[in-house]
Amino acid sequence: MMWIIFAFGAVLCWGMYGPILHKGQTQLGSPMKSLLCVGLAYFLVGVLVPLGMLMPQGQLSGFNQGGTINALIGGALGALGAVCIIFAFRSGGLPNYVMPLVFGGAPLINVLVSMWMHPPSTPPNPLLYAGYVMAALGGGVVLYFKPA
Repeated sequence: MMWIIFAFGAVLCWGMYGPILHKGQTQLGSPMKSLLCVGLAYFLVGVLVPLGMLMPQGQLSGFNQGGTINALIGGALGALGAVCIIFAFRSGGLPNYVMPLVFGGAPLINVLVSMWMHPPSTPPNPLLYAGYVMAALGGGVVLYFKPA
């Protein structure tokens, strides 16, 4: 059950990501300065932490091509998502609009891509599609009734 704690940690971090990033971008006066800071943070957390954990265990070898390529693509997609969010803010989007769209839409894409990469052994329950409609409606309701 430890995974639930980490999942909520991601929810907490990513829930704060947009507003804090927007504030930093506004204070820096440049989306590119903001992106540079994001990249530095990715380096510090995404490179130094695993190095610090893998080195003492002697696990810095044994990378295979498939896993490395897919992990790099996943990382690039995460970084490109950050670029898209920064440019959404640069284009006038505010966190209370941009982030609900991102975090409401991303799970829908995730399910489709997951089913494509790992086809289910049985057809999806029709309620999956009802869930898609409800998620889209829920996102719309959140955006429509958000505080001014």
